[in-house]
Amino acid sequence: MRFSSSRKNGTGRLLQATQRQLVTKVHNRTETANVAHQSGQAIAAQHIDMVYRTGNQSQTVLKDISLNIGSGTIQLLMGPSGSGKTTLLSILGGILSPTQGTVSLLGTDITSLSKRQLAKFRLNNIGFIFQGFNLFDALTAVENIVVALKMKGVRPRAARQEALYWLDQVGLADKAHHLPKNLSGGQKQRVAIARALAGNPPLIMADEPTAALDSHSGHVVIEMLCNLAKQNDRTVLMVTHDPRIQSVADQVTYLEDGQLQSPEASSTDELHLPQPQPWPRSA
Repeated sequence: MRFSSSRKNGTGRLLQATQRQLVTKVHNRTETANVAHQSGQAIAAQHIDMVYRTGNQSQTVLKDISLNIGSGTIQLLMGPSGSGKTTLLSILGGILSPTQGTVSLLGTDITSLSKRQLAKFRLNNIGFIFQGFNLFDALTAVENIVVALKMKGVRPRAARQEALYWLDQVGLADKAHHLPKNLSGGQKQRVAIARALAGNPPLIMADEPTAALDSHSGHVVIEMLCNLAKQNDRTVLMVTHDPRIQSVADQVTYLEDGQLQSPEASSTDELHLPQPQPWPRSA
C-alpha cells in the first residue's frame, strides 16, 4: 500500500510539473511573439489594387486601398456583399497577391517574398479562422490542432499538450476527442479559434466567423476570440456583416465598391447596414 500511495503521489507531481512546463512554454512563446509585435503597426497596406482579367475582360475588385492597423488591436472590415472585404483580407493575409501595391506585416514586406518565404511567414505569424471552420472531418478536435502545430515544427508530444491547453482555454477540454460531426457549430468555431491561437501567431485573421452560427453561439465565439486575443496581445483583423460585432472592435473600416469609405461617408445608413446593437453581456 505504501508503494501504491507513493507511486500515485509521484504521478500527480509529474502531471503538475508537466502542466507547469507547458504553461511556461506557452508564456515564453507569447513573450517572444510580443517582442516582434511591438513595432506599433502590425499591418500596413499601401495603394492596393486588385484586378481580375479574363481574356479581354477585366474586373476591378479593389481600388487604391491604403490602411494601417496598430498592434494589439481588433479591427473590423465591414461593407455590403461584393464590396471586396474577403479579397482584401486574403491579400493582407498573404493568400492572394495584389495587382499593385505593397503589404507589410510586422515590418516585413510580404509582397516582396518568394512563394516559399511567404508560406513560411504565414505559417509562423498568422492564425486563420474561416466561416466554414475548415476542420478535418476524420480528426478529433485535439488532432485538428496538433496537425497545425506539427506543421509549425512543434514535436508531437508538445503539440498534443499545447492543443489540449488551448482547447481548455476555449472551454472545450471535455470535447478534445470528439469528431467535428459530434460538435455544434459554435463548438467547431471554438476549435478553429484554438487552432488559430495555437503557436501564438501575432496576427489573427477571421473571415465571417459568425456567419454559420446562431445569435447566441456567435456572441460566445466573438467574446471568446476577442478576450483571448487581448489577453495574449494578438492583432485581430475580422471580416463581418454582423453590425453587433462593432461593439467589441477598436476600429472599423468600411468598404464599398472596392474602395475605403471616409469616416464621414461610412455611416451604417449610407452603407445600407443595420444599425449596430451591442452583444448581450454574459451573465
